[in-house]
Parts: sequence; structure tokens; C-alpha cells
Amino acid sequence: MRVLLVEDDELIGKGVVVGLRQHGMEVRHVGSAQEAEAAQAQQSFHVLVLDLGLPDRDGLDLLASMRAVEPDLPVLILTARDAIEHRLKGLHGGADDYMVKPFDLRELAARLHALVRRTQGRAAQRIEAGPLQLEPDSGLAWLDGVPVSLSRREVDVLAQLANASGRWVSVETLNERLFGLEAEIGRNALNVHIHNIRRKLGGDAIETARGLGYRLGWRLTP
Repeated sequence: MRVLLVEDDELIGKGVVVGLRQHGMEVRHVGSAQEAEAAQAQQSFHVLVLDLGLPDRDGLDLLASMRAVEPDLPVLILTARDAIEHRLKGLHGGADDYMVKPFDLRELAARLHALVRRTQGRAAQRIEAGPLQLEPDSGLAWLDGVPVSLSRREVDVLAQLANASGRWVSVETLNERLFGLEAEIGRNALNVHIHNIRRKLGGDAIETARGLGYRLGWRLTP
């Protein structure tokens, strides 16, 4: 899960980054509205964690502008403003959830996972194979019930192998479906992603056979 954290307090920001990464999330931390909009333009995120007291702009104004670009982006406000009027203003302003500082990082991580699941829908496709659970649409993954942070390409590789239902998938087929690149360039990119998947999930996650290609190392759960 990719999280954009907009928090101008450097100490709080660093603590949130460390805590969420321990829960398997990729976190990009910025300290201003201008940096947040630049980050949104550079890459996509699964969820936004937003402080309201930013140095260059009010957080609710930023929320409105970011929602104009991505209407379905889940947003959790994380702020010291604890009055009921502030909570109502934040929720009516477009936030999906609201937490007040100080907070427990475990609860924050749980709420972010719930927000993304709810946004993707309860009927989102889930792949279960051995110790792995994977939601290709949201990019969420768990190994033995523990969240694992996978890149979008790594999720795509695993989804392609899972869809093959135990059959071998050739390197050429994966290159064409995933990258659409010239053969040698695609092969090198694929090797990098396979290596990273094995590093994160274990060597058994993906099997290799010369002349056949790759397949998922775990049998799919019916």
C-alpha cells in the first residue's frame, strides 16, 4: 500500500513513517501543500494521510484540490484539532476518516487498511495461495497474515502467474503482458521484479524452469 503523508511536524512525520513501514506500507512524507500536490502529480497513492495545520495552506483546501484530481482517493485526517466542530468540518469536507493526535500507530495502520478495502469494495478480487493473500486491484498483500509492501509491477507479476492456475508462463508472455518492451529489455526488468518478490516473500514464491518460464510456487486456494 502506498501512503502519502502530509505532515509539517518533522518529528511526528518521521514516527508515522517508521510505524507504517513496520506494517508493510510504502510511505512518502511531505511537509506542505505544495509538496503534496507535486507528489500526487508524480505518482499514484492508495491513501492520503492529511494534517490540517500546514504552513502554506489550510489542509481542507488541499483536500478539495487533491480530490478534484482523484475523486476516489481515500483520505484520513490526522490532526490535533479535536473539537466536534473540527471533526464534522473535516468529514463534511470530504475526508473518509478522522483521527486526533496523540494516536496509536497500530490503530492508524488498521484504519488505513480498512479505508483502502472499503474503497476497492468488499467484492474485490483476492488471490490466496499458500501463505500469500493478494488483492491485485488495491495492491494489498499479506504473507502469513502480515502486511507486505509490494510494488505495482510485483503485484502484476504475481497476478499473472496466479491467473495461469499452476501452468508455466513463458518469459516472452510475461514481457508482452507486463511491459510491452523489446525482448532483452523486458527480460532484464522481469528478472529484477522476480528477484524482489523472492526477497520479500521467500524463494518458494516463484518457481523457474529453463525453457518453460515461471509459475507461482504455491497452489491456489479454491
